[in-house]
Amino acid sequence: MTDRSERSDPGTADGDRGLPGAGLVKGLAVTLKTMTRRSTTQQYPDVAPELPPRSRGVIALSEENCTVCMLCARECPDWCIYIDSHKEEVAVPGAARPRQRNVLDKFDIDFSLCMYCGICIEVCPFDALYWSPEFEYAEYDIKDLLHDKDHLGQWMGTVPPPPAHDPNGEPAKEETSAARKAAVPAAPAARPAAPAVRPEPGPRPEPEAGS
Repeated sequence: MTDRSERSDPGTADGDRGLPGAGLVKGLAVTLKTMTRRSTTQQYPDVAPELPPRSRGVIALSEENCTVCMLCARECPDWCIYIDSHKEEVAVPGAARPRQRNVLDKFDIDFSLCMYCGICIEVCPFDALYWSPEFEYAEYDIKDLLHDKDHLGQWMGTVPPPPAHDPNGEPAKEETSAARKAAVPAAPAARPAAPAVRPEPGPRPEPEAGS
């Protein structure tokens, strides 16, 4: 029989196990190294934080772009958007009858319920909602977190401009359609048809004798 002490297992040799407490020493070394570094804490509110360009602070409303299509209110998962409107008749010169348009009366967002998912901004087909990086709108009363259309319109002044278009990206649909129209040559104007010329009648043949 072979003694257990005589068996050799290279994977469990004493030299591969390392010194006891090596992991603790490495952890303490990282802690001491971090303690000697200078703190990079931003002194808010004395120092304004550097927010990312696509930060989701508060939702701004461009009232003149809203057509009361109700897409944002229907797609909101929290049902925190409240919209009300009425119809007005607009007289159009030259039209047989006046047209109707929707007039926005109420547009409220309850930020105490909002989950800042951005679905309302994505589904808006007329660019009436925007992200503003402002986030300092805390209130002592939860009822004051219900922002009406006038309050939402004030956030439009803090909305950053859109980023520049990537030159390596796909062109916009408007640019593509304009380029196609410019590439198609204009059809030549049709020439007026020449008037038909009737042949002059020749002399009649004389009747034969005896007919």
